[in-house]
Amino acid sequence: MSTAIPFLKGHGTENDFVIVPDPENALDLSPAAVAALCDRRAGIGGDGVLHVVRSTAHPEARAMAAEAEWFMDYRNGDGSVAEMCGNGVRVFARYLQHAGHVGEGDLAIATRAGVKTVHIAKDGDITVGMGRARLPEGEVTVSVGAHSWPARNVNMGNPHAVAFVDDLAQAGTLYSPPPVSPASAYPDGVNVEFVVDRGPRHVAMRVHERGSGETRSCGTGACAVAVATARRDGADPAVTGTPVTYTVDLPGGRLTITERPDGEIEMTGPAVIVAEGEIDGDWLESALR
Repeated sequence: MSTAIPFLKGHGTENDFVIVPDPENALDLSPAAVAALCDRRAGIGGDGVLHVVRSTAHPEARAMAAEAEWFMDYRNGDGSVAEMCGNGVRVFARYLQHAGHVGEGDLAIATRAGVKTVHIAKDGDITVGMGRARLPEGEVTVSVGAHSWPARNVNMGNPHAVAFVDDLAQAGTLYSPPPVSPASAYPDGVNVEFVVDRGPRHVAMRVHERGSGETRSCGTGACAVAVATARRDGADPAVTGTPVTYTVDLPGGRLTITERPDGEIEMTGPAVIVAEGEIDGDWLESALR
């Protein structure tokens, strides 16, 4: 691995990623390599890695190749594989535009949670079709220290527990995963969102992302929060026949989430490429020793 490896750095509402273009899936990005790249002191730094691969070149994406040319092989900051990352999809789309693979307008991106539809607007914002939310049955509880709250179980292709609190400071440091019970509700771990009201159809949140700790933003988490808040407010577009839109403030910025009567959820927000360069192959090799 002595040759240099191209990379870019980007973020979506300050949820930041190391972008590794690898169209033919030639790189062996082990969990240890991903963790080394995402290390904020000894590596490039990021909440995760966006491994950019043609769908035809990746065994997990070949079945989607007819619908989407590109596959987002997303990895959490600790090197673990994730099904989906909403902010990551926006940054992934911005990279494809930056590299000249796509222009403004509509495109499709393959993910482990299925094919996502994306629209790159002229004003720079990117809208991602996030699919439908699933609301598994059963009560869930989130705890921080001596406090505990009932939470809504929402699945956006990845699992979320959404808890409404009086003050976002009640979430604590979020260095480690907040305990969630019953553990059987989330056998593969969970993203935990803490939510407060800011106004009519306007909320703010903090999140502990599974495998990454607290992040500045989480796209699927914002969608889960909007769905949970709508149900709390008695708004179900499938029942009313009217779309419902929430503004969701995160530490890193603002996202707009719309749920439509057919259940489809759209997330709109910014995505920025901030740098590009080369990973020193010798450094990466030594980092894995």
